[in-house]
Amino acid sequence: MRLEVSCQDRVGLAKDILVVLEKYGINLIAIDASNLGFLYLQFAEISFETLSALMPQIRKVESVYDVRTVAFMPSEQEHYALKTLLRTLPDSVFSIDVKGRIRIVNESALMTLGMAEHEVMDESLNHWVQGFSFGRWLSEPQVLAQATRVNIGPNEYLAEMLPIYLPDENDKSILAGAVVSLKSPARVGKQFNALQSQTKGFENVLAISDKMKEVLKQARRMAQLDAPLLITGETGTGKELMARACHDASMRREHPFVAINCAALPDSAAEEELFGFVRDGVIVKRGLFEEAKGGTVFLDEIAEMSKAAQVKLLRLLTEGSFRRIGGDDEVRVDVRIICSSQKNLAELCQLGEFREDLYYRIHVLSFHMPSLRERRVDIIPLTEMFLEHYSQQLSSPMRRISAQCRDHLLTYAWPGNVRQLKNAVFRAVSMWDGSTELTVEQLKLPSYAEGFGYFDHQFDGSLDDAMKQFEASLLRRLYPAYPSTRQLAKKLGVSHTAIANKLREYKISKKR
Repeated sequence: MRLEVSCQDRVGLAKDILVVLEKYGINLIAIDASNLGFLYLQFAEISFETLSALMPQIRKVESVYDVRTVAFMPSEQEHYALKTLLRTLPDSVFSIDVKGRIRIVNESALMTLGMAEHEVMDESLNHWVQGFSFGRWLSEPQVLAQATRVNIGPNEYLAEMLPIYLPDENDKSILAGAVVSLKSPARVGKQFNALQSQTKGFENVLAISDKMKEVLKQARRMAQLDAPLLITGETGTGKELMARACHDASMRREHPFVAINCAALPDSAAEEELFGFVRDGVIVKRGLFEEAKGGTVFLDEIAEMSKAAQVKLLRLLTEGSFRRIGGDDEVRVDVRIICSSQKNLAELCQLGEFREDLYYRIHVLSFHMPSLRERRVDIIPLTEMFLEHYSQQLSSPMRRISAQCRDHLLTYAWPGNVRQLKNAVFRAVSMWDGSTELTVEQLKLPSYAEGFGYFDHQFDGSLDDAMKQFEASLLRRLYPAYPSTRQLAKKLGVSHTAIANKLREYKISKKR
């Protein structure tokens, strides 16, 4: 039970109120005083009848204006606000006394130390943090704010130390301890980069593996050129991220970047969305190419674009102009076109499913995004980056990656590539259960065999059934590239009769 007493400040007021509480046998748990004319009282729950009799008696006390029940005391609000702030901070934070002993510690700090709260309370911070003497610093005649590099085990951090001073009765300051905040080098680097430039370019693209470094090297050069660019790669490899980075690093960065998912555009509306619409000589809708004037248009999954839209795009690339649907006027736009595809466009051209002349127009410059399986060195750094990002976004403490989870991340096939990893980490952070480590179970990754696909843990069937499914899948993928039984047989090292029989058995034939 908590009461807010509106009153005029006077000597003895609190004593008179305590006398009233004593009459009703009420023990006071806490009392808060405010310089704004309020007194707050906290005591154990009492019956409604007792409360109804108590409140009029308090109102009769001299200098009391009114009294009412409240949900919390001001000190409680401050206490829990501080706890919430400390809990959600991604940095490790310690509050220490003048002897350098830990008095308050947040969850990120406990995870960094790998300790429980009861194991670190009242212990010297220097038991874990090396490279700076907190006790010596706090014993100096004048304690000033400090920032220095420290170590916890093999890991390096930037430590920021702020002294805590309390005012005494003579308006002088009394040193009560300090607040210590630890930042990792990666976090400091990101903050510096964010302040240094608003143009992100390739800063957000993580590349530790040699394959990804080579891709970045190519992309940086191609970003400066104004010719059409084709980015290929499996789903989820980051093609749109790279397209946006190319735009941000180009001379067009001050103009719009318009991303269009061709697979999400129905054939009936594709031309209208891209090129605009005119009715009775009046422009009803301006297309996305006009909206991106001076900037970059990113056509994601270009293989899904309708045949009619392909024709108009070809004309735009050839002549730099187009006509709106229903209009006769030529519209000239200055845009750079970047396309992406997870499908083999050259193969689609052979099958008549994509215009060959358009393919050559968009394939002036190109680079291929490697799958996550081809850049396994990047998996753990990417996981740590996503963990930090979503922990900050969702106000969740940072977690370490368990040893078992690291092994699983490195051996998993990742059919959905970086997007799948990102979504798995987001799910794990959003469903945080209070644990200090990221585990395999929290990621909830579906079982997957490379070249075979997803499968259930309770697999029904024999080994022979599984081998046939794998064999059929392999032949379906290879047959378009080796479109005769003799070529395919040579590739696989078997007789063409055996291949012909298997193609017949699995009902695999050339696409017409």
